[in-house]
Amino acid sequence: MDDPVTAGLPLTETEIQVTDDIGALVRIMPPRIRGSLEAIDDASDLLEIVFDLGRKPEARFLKREAILDDREITADDIALVVSRLGIFTEDNRSGIPRTLHRISAIRNRTGDIVGLTCRIGRAVFGTIEIIRDLVESGKSLLLLGSPGVGKTTLLRDVARVLADESRKRVIVVDTSNEIAGDGDIAHAGIGRARRMQVPSSTDQHKVMIEAVENHMPEVIVIDEIGTELEAAAARTIAERGVQLVGTAHGNTLTNLMQNPTLSDLIGGIQSVTLSDEEARRRRSQKSVLERKAPPTFHTLVEIKGWHHMVIHHDVAETIDSLLRGRPIAVEERVRGKDNRIESTRHSISPPQGLRSQELWDPREGKKAPHKERPESQTNGRMRAPEVAPLPEHWASDENDEQPPRNPITIFPFGVSRKRLEDGARHLGVPAWVTEDLDEADVVLTLKSYYRQRTGPLQQAEQKQIPLFVLRSNAQSQINQSLASIFDLDTRQQSRETEDMRLAEAAVQETLHTSHPVDLPPANSYIRRLQHELAQKFKLGSRSFGKEPNRWVRIHKP
Repeated sequence: MDDPVTAGLPLTETEIQVTDDIGALVRIMPPRIRGSLEAIDDASDLLEIVFDLGRKPEARFLKREAILDDREITADDIALVVSRLGIFTEDNRSGIPRTLHRISAIRNRTGDIVGLTCRIGRAVFGTIEIIRDLVESGKSLLLLGSPGVGKTTLLRDVARVLADESRKRVIVVDTSNEIAGDGDIAHAGIGRARRMQVPSSTDQHKVMIEAVENHMPEVIVIDEIGTELEAAAARTIAERGVQLVGTAHGNTLTNLMQNPTLSDLIGGIQSVTLSDEEARRRRSQKSVLERKAPPTFHTLVEIKGWHHMVIHHDVAETIDSLLRGRPIAVEERVRGKDNRIESTRHSISPPQGLRSQELWDPREGKKAPHKERPESQTNGRMRAPEVAPLPEHWASDENDEQPPRNPITIFPFGVSRKRLEDGARHLGVPAWVTEDLDEADVVLTLKSYYRQRTGPLQQAEQKQIPLFVLRSNAQSQINQSLASIFDLDTRQQSRETEDMRLAEAAVQETLHTSHPVDLPPANSYIRRLQHELAQKFKLGSRSFGKEPNRWVRIHKP
């Protein structure tokens, strides 16, 4: 449903404006190239200018490329441009004072510059409108998004609005001079915000702490938090009551949860051993994953594009829900062509790999009742059952649904618990492990233990719980037993393995050649895995055909 607070609100008086100051970049170019750049009719989609020794100069636009001169770049051309720039830092970057343009150098083995990439820097005013209420709330805000999606541009506008319109004391920690430009005078894009430059990228965490201790800021703006030291510095800043607005590597919140270096930004994840009573109450394993501490950032925004954001308003609540397998509530905001912002709130199911061992029903948002053991059993096999639909954010088409299966609780006696969990993940079956025989649907044991008929096995037989006996603790034996429990066909497993091997090869071919690759027909479960694999490598995928000959094409997006 629409959020009554933000749905349909127009932009404020600050309209979206772009300033790129391309003239300053044109003036440092060699004369023979300058004329070609000045002749460009519309430079609004110009991304970068590339110089490589011995090659023709090239201009790269959003959707095309153009040669700027028929003559090749010489060492004198590169030397002329370098002489008009500032000093190149240890990360081989330089710039033009009081602009946002970034010039990066390519060096040969002796350290001489043999190539230049002149990236166009633009200040875009008005991008903050889609999340203005979050920025002005005073709560710490983390921005996630893929490279080039506009994180730094949005961060620059955040600094300007908080400093100029909210009249707050804002410090920008500028590691590579990307936020406020090159030179000692900060670009006007950050408004009245003050800028602290960082001598070396390894010193960013020190400058973050120095900003708090020496300059009494109300807000600190930081781009690309990427190390444990920087994550620790961010936590220190937040604990001192300073609003922190920053960006980090990753496209989604779950990416951050799976990143051991940066997971502290959202509270950290730790394994906790529960008491027997608590484990029974939760209907879970004794070892579960839980959030370790309060998150550094209260709110998280996934940037899908300048005009499309997905917002997690309470990071602590979202992390707790993900670890327990509950649906999470998100708000999605989209700016339309008329500059009106539309907002919808909805729930999504957590990714399979992040669910804990608790049995939650993603469709209902509540704990699933304990299953009654089936009355009819054939050769110790469980009846095949239903499962929740796919999470909405998986790159699968609407016809690719997971085969129906319910979770089955397994009591391992003498069987490696880790290998059992690995096997369940490999086969994609919902097998939960328990240490309480009363909660078990199936008992898994070894041949040596079965011969002795020790206590738990006798109890299992008395309770008529199906027993599966393995010859050894080998992974292949465990996988075969799981296949039997869930009524999987062994030949089907081999076919599925081969289908995924072909999908991996197709992904690599598409990455290297940019050509689309068609995969052989596969069932809906395999197609879902193939869609997910393509999404992992940021490739597009689409299903074609009709059952049972439906197939997937992997392509560049």
